[in-house]
Formats: sequence, C-alpha cells, structure tokens
Amino acid sequence: MAKPARRKKAAEPAEDGFWDRPVLMNLVADVLIVFAIAGLAWSAATAVQRLPIFPLHDVVVGGSLDNVTRSQIEQAARVALTGNFFTVDLDEVRTVFEKLPWVRQADVRRRWPGTLELSIDEHVAVARWRRVDGESRLVNDHGEVFAAASDLQLPVFAGPEGSAAQVLNRYREIEQALVAIGRKPETLVLSSREAWQVKLDDGVVIELGRDEAKHSLADRLARFVAYYRLALEKTHLARAGVVDMRYPNGFALRPSPLDMKS
Repeated sequence: MAKPARRKKAAEPAEDGFWDRPVLMNLVADVLIVFAIAGLAWSAATAVQRLPIFPLHDVVVGGSLDNVTRSQIEQAARVALTGNFFTVDLDEVRTVFEKLPWVRQADVRRRWPGTLELSIDEHVAVARWRRVDGESRLVNDHGEVFAAASDLQLPVFAGPEGSAAQVLNRYREIEQALVAIGRKPETLVLSSREAWQVKLDDGVVIELGRDEAKHSLADRLARFVAYYRLALEKTHLARAGVVDMRYPNGFALRPSPLDMKS
C-alpha cells in the first residue's frame, strides 16, 4: 500500500526587526529625547553664563578687617567670581575666601541687581601653637589652630594633636588663678600623658602634673598662690628653676642651672 504523503511543516515567520517593534522604537526615542533635552539645557546654561547680562558689578565687604588685606580680597575675588549674578557659585566663593590665612568664616549673599555682599569673620589670635616640626601655627579664641604670620607677643601652647581647645581652657583657668600674685602664664604644655607644665612670665616653671579627682590642678594652683609670697621671701623662689607641685601636701624646688653653677 502506498504510504500517505508527509505534510510539510509550515515555515516559521521570521523574527521582527527593530523597525517592526514600535514599543522598542518608542523607548529608544524617549531616551534620545531625554539626552537631547539635557544637552540643550547644559548648552543654554553655558551660553547664559557667558552672556554679558546680569553681570556682577561690586563685592561689598562688611565690617572692619584687621589682618585680611584689600589685595588678598581682590585676588580671591578674581579667582572665585565666575559667571553672572544668577550663576555664580556662592559655596565656591565662600570656600575660596575661607582659604585666606586670617579668615575663619566667610558668608556670601547676592544683592540685586549686581552685587555680592561678603562678610568675613577673622581669627583672633590668642596664642602660638608649638609644633614638633617647628612649623608656625596660631591658636584663635575658639581653640582652633590656624596658619598665619604674626609678630604679636603671645603665650605659647603645646600639646597632642587636637588638644588646642583643651589647652586654651586650662590656660584661662591658670591665668585667672595667678591674678592674685601678679603673674601670668607664658608657656603651657600638655604632655602625651596628660601632665601639665606652665612657665610664668618671671621664668619660673611649675610642674602641675595630671588632673586628678582627689588631687586636682585647681588645688595645686591654689596652694602655689597661697605660699607664693612666703616662698619668694624665704626660699628665693624667683631664682628657682622649677616648682614641683605634684606632691599632695607641699611642693619641691629645683634651682635654676645658673644657681647651681654659682
């Protein structure tokens, strides 16, 4: 018997190409439109920034400045002021001015139609910060260390990194305690072991040691002040090199090297 003829498989339709997929085409078109809009916006912003419209005419500096010079402000303004009244980056302007040596904080505001108002808060130097590498630093009245040149006669601080505020607070306590005897702290050092040493304006060095709950620095300072005049008359404290106040109930004197030689 004759075998029945096999049916031929129907040819599978070919896959649609890109141009036959409207959903994909719309998606690609939307992406291209977004990129085009972004590019046009960037180009427009750049063009507006370069146009001579709404220019910045003046920079008004408020308040009196003791250490920041006019030439420093002018130089910083040339670097920072790019764009016009609307496009100038105020954060960038503030950052540039705060890099000036004596500027602690800067505040910048727009004032219509073409002025920038600049307010500068200067550092107020209260001490010199002695570094191991010998690099010059100053301490302001907030206990912050900053770099600037100064010929002021200031007390000298030294201590571990980041301890300037702590040293400043201790200095103020010691300064107040010494008012009764007419002396002033000239150098204040905080060691890595948190021990304190102060040198007075008459050259006497006081070893105060660590601040302890049962034997505080305030108690040691009070004891030093109480016996200062008596010690000055009877033991020639003015010629002593070091006064060691780390004892619980007294103190020890070490003569200066000049006295040991005599």
